[in-house]
Amino acid sequence: MFRLVFAVIGFMLYRFPGAIMGFLLGSLIDNFASRNKTFQTSFGPNRQEVSHADFELNLLSLASLVIKADGNVNQTELDYVRQYFVQAYGRERANATFKVFNEVIKKREISAQNICNLLRQRTRYESRLQIIHFLFSIANADGSVSTPEVNEINKISNFLGIYARDFESIKAMFFKNPDSAYKILEIERSATVSEIKSAYRTMAKKYHPDKLQHMDEAYQKGAEEKFRKVQEAYEQLQKERGF
Repeated sequence: MFRLVFAVIGFMLYRFPGAIMGFLLGSLIDNFASRNKTFQTSFGPNRQEVSHADFELNLLSLASLVIKADGNVNQTELDYVRQYFVQAYGRERANATFKVFNEVIKKREISAQNICNLLRQRTRYESRLQIIHFLFSIANADGSVSTPEVNEINKISNFLGIYARDFESIKAMFFKNPDSAYKILEIERSATVSEIKSAYRTMAKKYHPDKLQHMDEAYQKGAEEKFRKVQEAYEQLQKERGF
């Protein structure tokens, strides 16, 4: 089984940062060992599934594209990914993967479009929203999100079939400016109090953590962060508008 896993890794990877590679391998080994766990969706008449192993492989591949988008592999961003997966899978299992990653590196090009096409078909929309939030969190780990990183995440977002307004909403959670609260709630600055309240209810429902109960704890916490940003945006507008 591990030979098959290694072959898949060798086929998929190209210029993969060492730390992320370790996690990718460990995720595959651990999750292929428990293939009974899957993410389920119901698009069309036929029910499709994507395994934890497939999901983690693809997620980490996308993460690597964002990390190297500005031509600089940032250690802080690598550490963020590491901590994220330690939280999801446990420190011992995560650390064990670093011992073997040098043995399985075989360089291949990573295709964001191919990965996203698969995820688009087999994951829920709210899960894909969380992927975009996760990628922005990686880019922001060093304190700022660069233009090349935004462009890369935007490209991935388009491949994932994310609506432009949802992309801009998540993006606004990482850029503070006078319009951020409005963009997070997906409304214009000219919105009435009634429209602000309605937008808040809509966004709170869209980003409610309960929508990601099918995912691991780390991803659920990411959903909680999005939900908190929506609440903060609403509270900010309450103070500004006095309602």
